[in-house]
Amino acid sequence: MVDTPPEHMSLWIATAPGPTFPRLLGDLTVDVAILGGGIAGLTTATLLKQAGKTVAVIEADQVVRGVTGYTTAKVTAQHNLIYADLIDTFGEDAARIYAHSNQAALERIAQFVAEDGIDCDFERKPNYCYSESATDLTMLEEEVTAAQNLGLPASLVTATGLPFPVAGALRVDHQAQFHPRKYLLQLAARIPGAGSFIFEHTRALDVEESNPHRVITDQGVLQAQDVVVATHYPILDRGLFFARVFPRREYVICVRANEGTDPHGMYISIGEPTRSVRTAPSPDGLLLVIGGEKHRPGEDPDTNARYRQLEHFARERFGCDQVVYRWSTQDTYAVDRVPYIGRLRPGADHLYVATGFGAWGMTNGTLAGMIIADAILGVVNPWAELYYPSRLNLRASAAKLLKEGANVARHFIGDRLAGGETFPDAIPPGEGAIVNHHGEKVAVYKDEQGKLHGVSPVCTHLGCLVGWNTAEKSWDCPCHGSRFDVTGQVIHGPAVANLAQQNLADRSGMAAYRDGTEDDRA
Repeated sequence: MVDTPPEHMSLWIATAPGPTFPRLLGDLTVDVAILGGGIAGLTTATLLKQAGKTVAVIEADQVVRGVTGYTTAKVTAQHNLIYADLIDTFGEDAARIYAHSNQAALERIAQFVAEDGIDCDFERKPNYCYSESATDLTMLEEEVTAAQNLGLPASLVTATGLPFPVAGALRVDHQAQFHPRKYLLQLAARIPGAGSFIFEHTRALDVEESNPHRVITDQGVLQAQDVVVATHYPILDRGLFFARVFPRREYVICVRANEGTDPHGMYISIGEPTRSVRTAPSPDGLLLVIGGEKHRPGEDPDTNARYRQLEHFARERFGCDQVVYRWSTQDTYAVDRVPYIGRLRPGADHLYVATGFGAWGMTNGTLAGMIIADAILGVVNPWAELYYPSRLNLRASAAKLLKEGANVARHFIGDRLAGGETFPDAIPPGEGAIVNHHGEKVAVYKDEQGKLHGVSPVCTHLGCLVGWNTAEKSWDCPCHGSRFDVTGQVIHGPAVANLAQQNLADRSGMAAYRDGTEDDRA
């Protein structure tokens, strides 16, 4: 058996504890309010402060402890097999903009690292998209041709640094990997001062559009001429993003590399199940960061099995069996594969959004900061039109719109018609389930001492029913990806309100259930 760590811990968070920032106390006015302390928000704030703007970044938890703190942190313009598809659906000029903007974002990161002397394990590495099946060679050849025509340093190879044979791989040179938290905490440290701020444990609840805008938080009101919503999944539904972006969870393990198992590059498989591999240095030797096992949140009844599959891959392919960290992450995907960056909707000249990075947030998040900073500063950005949030490319998005819309409808209606999954006394300690008691559904968690904790299963975003996540001990919404802890507290948006508490002891028959004494299970 693989030696698995006792708790879920991101390598990046565990090895860079970092500073803390205060809460917002009362009301404040700045030039630009930025909602979200990940790579998009902090990059935007850094560029704007450098240009002389006063900024305030507000983060519901702590900066770089959200999605950016749980990434695999590959910094590359090659986002799996994407360019042949973009040429087909958007045209070659648009695909070239996507390639050049993401490569420019990589170089923007490299420039920050060099200029500011940031020690973040930044390393240039080739990026490989590989397949073990000869039937995929045609797709790889088409992608190589597309990438080369767009100006990327791409080639088709059959030899890689992996310790197992591949049928072929797309190699893109001069890409990079780094420690995202070490990098971003250095950017964050330069933001406070001279009228600029970072506020943690301050949740944005709404934005009142006015002149200036008013950001309503649980700690006070933040006024700003410009507001940037960089909360990963937008907390505002005014741009109908709930219909145009969809969430996926993914899992990562970090194992100690054996001698001779350094693959000398970053890798992602093009088949299913996807496998992502990169390295990371540590004081005790080289680590392999292995990811994969993608699924929609709230739909898998045994998320622990996802880690077991990755552990099997590490043992079988690399001979590595010591897991030192493991974590899960969640990404938002645009229905046409291109992020939404820019004005939230037509007419919202001073309200911006960045979302739909599709698991490639290190470059997409950075270029989001570059595009939005330019827009606020009145600079014409040559990439902005491609990423405009109000675009609608039916050729690229129609099939995905229909599929994701049908999935949301299935959960919204079907989950309400389904019966309760189990009875409270049958829930094992440390687990949760949806219970249907006297016609009303309750999300019930049983702690290790046997005490029941009940919350409403209705997601406070748009009303879908949550599902239990066994690995992370959370309630996850399958429709738009909101997540809540066992007490109903929001841990991941777009929801901003907690799940309603249910006092189980006051429910008819529920107290007897808690003690395991009721015989009527109707």
